[in-house]
Amino acid sequence: MKIDRLIGIIAVLQQNKKVTAPYLAKRFEVSRRTINRDIEDICRAGIPIVTTQGKGGGISIMEGFNLNTAVFTTEELQAIFAGLKSIDSVSRISYVNRLAGKIAGEGSVVPLPDNILIDLSSHYKDSLASKIELLRKAISQKRLVRFHYYYSKGEADKLIEPYLIVFKWSNWYVFGFCTEQQDFRMYKLNRLWDLIVTETGSVPREIPEQQKDFDSHMTDNYIITAVFDSSEKYRLIEEYGPGCYTGTEDGRLLFQRGFTNMDHMISWLLGFGDRVEVIEPAEIRERLKNIARSIQSKYG
Repeated sequence: MKIDRLIGIIAVLQQNKKVTAPYLAKRFEVSRRTINRDIEDICRAGIPIVTTQGKGGGISIMEGFNLNTAVFTTEELQAIFAGLKSIDSVSRISYVNRLAGKIAGEGSVVPLPDNILIDLSSHYKDSLASKIELLRKAISQKRLVRFHYYYSKGEADKLIEPYLIVFKWSNWYVFGFCTEQQDFRMYKLNRLWDLIVTETGSVPREIPEQQKDFDSHMTDNYIITAVFDSSEKYRLIEEYGPGCYTGTEDGRLLFQRGFTNMDHMISWLLGFGDRVEVIEPAEIRERLKNIARSIQSKYG
């Protein structure tokens, strides 16, 4: 990633009074031309870099520039490492080890954080890492991707322009422009298979501001009111927080919430068995009754 190299160069310049371009090129395993472009990018970001030619020359941060507010403290570097460790959990490359070695090298004074463990992977870790890697490649190269997608009511082949890889609502998604629907859509990676990066390029579109609010993609189409047995308090708190219910006189828990997907909501409610009663809407009560009758008929 270019960003880890830029962070690394800044950290090296913070720790050393002056370094040479060949030294940085060797350390970060890139060409001198790439290092020169990186230095220009760092300058554009507001950190003044000075280059001097001849014997004793090199690259340094402008003397007198306030390093304490411009670059990274040990705590800030540890926060960066913690974030990279979370990316490592769904990547085939260990970014945190690469960056730590390039920033500090021998005799590091920046300890890697070992009191935080963030695992963003799932049961499908291997396939998830492969999908994220392919999507990152497609996004960086501005290429369309093709995949087979499974909906609750069917499946379809999709061709999209990918723009963002999103971790939200405890799941990974790709946000992109669907060429068939001619609109921006979110696709869950665990429902996405046979992913291919095509040779077809795309001209980047400007994402409308309202589309950048990913919560808007998950509208509350179904509002339910239900009463839960008190034994299910821990599950409600785990999923929606302690403010999601109010206590009733008989000790049960009154719950009201909106759901985006009807099938997901029904499946979630059924997971509580007889420890929940839906009060309204009537259509949800009726659907649960029908499912209960169907289950009873199977088991006689």
